Amino acid sequence: MEWGYTVAGLVVGFVVGLTGMGGGALMTPILILFFNISPALAIGTDLLFASITKAGGMVVHGRRGHIEWKIVRLMAMGSIPAAAITVLVLQQYSYSGDTKKLLTTALGVALLLTAPVVLFKGYLANFAHTRLKLGAFVHWRPAVTVAVGAGLGILVTLSSVGAGVLGTMILFFLYPHMTAVRVVGTDIAHAVPLTAVAGLGHLQMGNVDFALLGSLLVGSLPGIYVGSHLSSRVPEKVLRPILGTLLLLFGAKFAFS
Repeated sequence: MEWGYTVAGLVVGFVVGLTGMGGGALMTPILILFFNISPALAIGTDLLFASITKAGGMVVHGRRGHIEWKIVRLMAMGSIPAAAITVLVLQQYSYSGDTKKLLTTALGVALLLTAPVVLFKGYLANFAHTRLKLGAFVHWRPAVTVAVGAGLGILVTLSSVGAGVLGTMILFFLYPHMTAVRVVGTDIAHAVPLTAVAGLGHLQMGNVDFALLGSLLVGSLPGIYVGSHLSSRVPEKVLRPILGTLLLLFGAKFAFS
C-alpha cells in the first residue's frame, strides 16, 4: 500500500499548497478512514510529518523576516510543556485503558473547530483586522498567548490538528495589527517545535511508522510545490466550502461515533 500512501501525500500536499490549509486536518482522517491505520499511529506519524514539512516554510519565512519570534516564544511557553505533559498522561492512560476513543474524540473536536475557520476564514480575518479593538486587553495579551499556546499543545498532541488553521486564526484575533504574511510565518515557526515535541513523544510510545512517513513525504513535497504554483489560478471560494464541509463530516464521524 506504499503507493497509496504516496498518492494520499500527493493529494494532501497539493491541497495544502493550493489553499495554505494545514495538512493534519486532512491527512490524519484519511489515514484512519481510508487506510484503516490506528488513530495513535496516524496521529503520531502525521505529527512528525507536519514538523518536517513545516520546517522548510519556517526557514523561508525566517529569511524574509516574516516571523515574530517574541510571539513564538510566548506560544511555545504554553504549548511545549502542555504537549510534554499530554504525552505523559497518554503513556499512563495507555497502561490502564484503550486510548483509541480518547484520540478519535479529540480528533473529532479538533476537526469541528477547524471546519468553520476554513469556511469563514476570510470573514474572520477581516473582522479581526478591521473591527477588533483590544483596548485594555493588550496588558493581558502575553498571558493569554501562553494560555492559548497550552490549549493548542494539548489539542495538537491528541489529534495532530490545530497547529495550522486554528493557530493562524488565534493569532489574527490576538494580534490584529499583524499582517497576514507575518501571522502565517509566526504560526509556522511555532508549529515546528510543537509538532516535533508531540511527534517525538508519540515516537517514544511506538506511534510512528517510518515507512509510512517516508511514503507521505515522497508524495507531499511535490504536491505542495505544484499546488503553490497553481494557487493563483484556482479560486479559494470554490475549494474552501468543499474542504470545510468535508472536515465537518470527518469531525462528526470521529466525535460522535
